[in-house]
Amino acid sequence: MIFTDDTDLALGAAVEVANSALEPNGLTDPAALSAIFERYRYSGRHDGDEAELAGIHAIRPRLRELLLSDRDRAVELVNAILAEHASVPRLVRHDTHDWHIHAVDKDIELSQRMLVETAMAMIDVIRADETSRLSVCADESCEGIVLDLSRNRSKRYCSTACTNRNAVAAYRARRAQG
Repeated sequence: MIFTDDTDLALGAAVEVANSALEPNGLTDPAALSAIFERYRYSGRHDGDEAELAGIHAIRPRLRELLLSDRDRAVELVNAILAEHASVPRLVRHDTHDWHIHAVDKDIELSQRMLVETAMAMIDVIRADETSRLSVCADESCEGIVLDLSRNRSKRYCSTACTNRNAVAAYRARRAQG
């Protein structure tokens, strides 16, 4: 395990939300947002409406910048986000999660909680000097963010589609040479 479960979940959610801006049909309705809310086990307020979805859409560029920044720039962004939201870290336990850190109230709108939780997760990434675990997809036609939590740092593509597309291209190139 590289990071704690809550860090992995926050990073995974942030990558999925940031990458949704690159997809023509990415995160277009409140039901899709609800699925992310459940998949990444968010707690607290979830309005499930168009206004909440618009708030999530609005933070996608900030998430992308934070996730892809070099270590020093990430520190600046984390500090700015935490100050902007007057974050006060505290230990909480809920649902199936054991003690972990939350830094904003559970009644704050989801977009702001997601931004702060991503900043908190990035603290772990920065402190462990693991910013290289976040990168841009190796597929030349894709700008998706890759979150590599593998032990051997082998993940290169943001999705199964990009992985498969490149595997097929490599196979065809080998066959053409052979």
